[in-house]
Amino acid sequence: MGVETRDRGTDVSTGSGAAGRPVLLATMGVPLDEAATVFAVDTAVESGQRLVMANVTALEPLRMSIALGYDTLPELTPEVSASLRRSAELARSLGVHVERLRVRSPRPVQALLDLVADVRPGVLVFGPDRKALRERRYRKALRAVRERVTCLVWVPHDAAARP
Repeated sequence: MGVETRDRGTDVSTGSGAAGRPVLLATMGVPLDEAATVFAVDTAVESGQRLVMANVTALEPLRMSIALGYDTLPELTPEVSASLRRSAELARSLGVHVERLRVRSPRPVQALLDLVADVRPGVLVFGPDRKALRERRYRKALRAVRERVTCLVWVPHDAAARP
């Protein structure tokens, strides 16, 4: 049995993902949990699948904001942008094809569920930083994900013990 050495500069993804199911790393408008990032990138590298990173945020129903284009501004805070950028750079440095999505909706939890149905990931890594997200919002989103998503779901260790 031989050992295969993989150069970090090569693309380990299998391509467009048509043959496999990607890894979906999702947050809810807050920075990513470090453990979730590490798990998602490691899973994408080991499985040879692409990494889809999604930031699902609330879109306030303000008609004038949409008309003026304020709904297309960068991420809500520099911390969120930096967190997503670091995670994407880590994955790319290991040869993983990365897709970054920002989903803005008046109903972000439902939008996350719809995104999972559209992307059809092999595993959903639900990784918002719990210190930055209100507890009630986190529990509501996690409960919906656990009840309605049909793929594997991974959450950081401290979140797994909570209902």
